[in-house]
This record gives sequence, C-alpha cells and structure tokens, in this order.
Amino acid sequence: MDAVQIAEPVTRALFDEVMLQTYAPPDVIPVRGAGSRIWDQAGRDYLDFAGGIAVCGLGHCHPALVAALEAQAHKLWHVSNVMTTEPALRLARELVAATFADRVFFCNSGGEANEIAFKLARLHGHGIAPGKDEIVSCYNSFHGRTLFTVSVGGQEKYTHGYEPLPAGITHVAFNDPAALERAVTNRTCAVVLEPVQGEGGIMPATQEYIEAARRICDAHDALLIYDEVQCGFGRTGKLYAYQHYGVAPDVMTSAKALGGGFPIAAMLCTQRAAKRMTVGAHGSTYGGNPLACAVSLAALEIINTPEVLHGVVERSTKLRAGIDAIGARHGLFAPARGMGLLIGAPMAPAWQGRAREVMAAALKHGLWCLIAGPNVVRFAPSLIIPDADLDEGLARLDATCRELAG
Repeated sequence: MDAVQIAEPVTRALFDEVMLQTYAPPDVIPVRGAGSRIWDQAGRDYLDFAGGIAVCGLGHCHPALVAALEAQAHKLWHVSNVMTTEPALRLARELVAATFADRVFFCNSGGEANEIAFKLARLHGHGIAPGKDEIVSCYNSFHGRTLFTVSVGGQEKYTHGYEPLPAGITHVAFNDPAALERAVTNRTCAVVLEPVQGEGGIMPATQEYIEAARRICDAHDALLIYDEVQCGFGRTGKLYAYQHYGVAPDVMTSAKALGGGFPIAAMLCTQRAAKRMTVGAHGSTYGGNPLACAVSLAALEIINTPEVLHGVVERSTKLRAGIDAIGARHGLFAPARGMGLLIGAPMAPAWQGRAREVMAAALKHGLWCLIAGPNVVRFAPSLIIPDADLDEGLARLDATCRELAG
C-alpha cells in the first residue's frame, strides 16, 4: 500500500522565505470561514468585521455562492473573451437592468476596472478634441495599484519610487466644489471620485459635491466616473452608493463584493461613453470567466433585494451606535462615520496615529478589523451578519479598547 502523503505544516515564517515582502501579515493563518467567522490553524475563531476589505458581502462560504460555483465548475471554466458565455451575458444583463449603465466590461480586480475606465476617458477626450486628456481626481483617493491608477489616486505613499508617473492628472481636495470648479477646464476628459473614500478614511461625499461634479462635467463635456469598488454592491444599503445621491455617473467601476470573494470586477458605462471603445481597444484574458460570473450573479440575486439592503441600514445603525458607545467609554474614538456597513472610527486626538495598534490588539481578542490610514479603524462586516455576531464583535472591540486604555 502506498504511503499516505501528509501535507507539510506551514507557519507565518514561510511567508518571509517565499513571498514578496509587499505585505506584513500577522501570525494568524486562517484556514476556514463560515458566515461571519473565520478559524485559524489552532481552531480559534475570529469575528470578521473586515470582510477581506469589503469583499465578502455575504460572509464566508455562503451556500448559494458555493452552489453556483460548484454547478458552473462542472460545465465550463474558461474560453477567454474570444467567445462570450451564458454566465457573462446573464450577469451583464442584470447589472444593466439594476443601474444607469448601458454597457459592461468584465475584468478581475478593481485596479483593472479603473484602468479601463481611465483609458476610456482618454479615448472620449481625444474623440472630442486634441489635448482633451486631463483626468481630475481627489487627494487621498485610491483607485488601484497599476502605475496609471496609483497616479490618479493622489496618495504619494503609493507613487513614491515609481517615477516618472503618467502625465495629465490633476488632484483637488475632496468635497470641495469650488476647488473642482477651478480645476476642470475644456482640457478635462474626466472627473473621477469615490462616493465614499475608502483608503482616505471612510469619508462620504456630500450631496453638494456630487451634484457639483455632475454639473461641472456636463459643462465641459467630461465624463463623470464613480469608483465604487469598495463602497458598491450593497455595502451602503443600496446596490450602489450613487443611488443615495440620485446623481448618475457616465462610468462606474465595481469589484470587491461583486464576486462575494471570487475575483471579478466590472466597468459599467453609458452608451455615450462606450461608443469609442471598439474591437481591440481593450481586453482581458480571464475577465468575465464563467466561474466568476456565475458566482457574481448568485450574489447579486441575494444582495439586490429589499430584505438585504434594508438589513444593511439596520445593522449599520446598531454597529455605529456600538462603536460610538465604546469610543465614549474608553476615549479611543471620535464619532464613527461612513455609510451603511462601511464604517470608520476616527481615532480621538490623544490616539492619533494609533489605528494599527487597535487593529493588532483586536485580533488578539478575536476580532478582525482594518485600518483606513493611520487614524481610522475600518469596519466592513458581512451585509447579513447576524445580530448575535454583531453583539459579540462589539464585545470583543470593547475588551480591546478597555485593555488599550488601561
């Protein structure tokens, strides 16, 4: 009888031996997830208030997503975009029906979705007039990790060392309509903004700012692009955050929760914006593959329902109230901000710069959360997290803050 081969155990130390050092993960190695919890190699459970950076919108291993993946896995995995497939067509049809969009392009990540959005903007501008190629973005925004998207992002920490950077990009203060008005000219091909800045500190746009952006873009024949990679797909209590404002964009990018944990992204746009993207203008080998589209369609069918979206609003109220009570009790946080279940807890003045310390301490107490810069602790739990898990997660956060406050 052949000997049974047992997989060699792995530890955090192996990361330092074999992985590129672009991340600094903790010692915890998750091996299983279900609902709003994950378990490490030792079997310890953690309440997941991070969601893989707002990716696991329905928690871990949701039965409907698992079933969709398993069913498609026995049919068709990949043919590339040389051919179209039924799952891609069905998903695109539903996204168009649920949004402002007329056209969809599928890819694999938020950065890729923003890359094609910015390329489309340049094509739009060049089709109107030579030199109409400037993209206006916001400081402290985040749009991906490609050279083009980090340049549009407006955070020096992500561009330092990669110079020379792509030209034709201007940055203005977020939520400042007057600054935007001054920056946009007839050379501008697009304005890009996040309806809720994620990496910039969980900062929602104001109604005035969104309306001004639409008006200014219309006046200069520029495209208005919303990056909803993090704040979209149910995260705010509507399918997409722009629907809270009643102001539609010309182009929108979506990823993260779009696949519920399976990699997929999309760029959605109007026919007017799409018309210059012709055959061969862009492509993606894996984008819109049948596996990803089948899972995403299953997620969309669950998330885009009144029950789930109303539930996001109810859970948001409870979570924010709990965070604010903990902040007041221990003095670590200023009042929470955000939209839906994308919530930021700014550090109180005496705790400035210590958000990462809170995140690390919370993990030791069995709570997984994130940061959004050095001064904001970020929470993005499952959109359907049970009340009992919310309560337990808040209790673990309370214990964390009590310990830190001494």
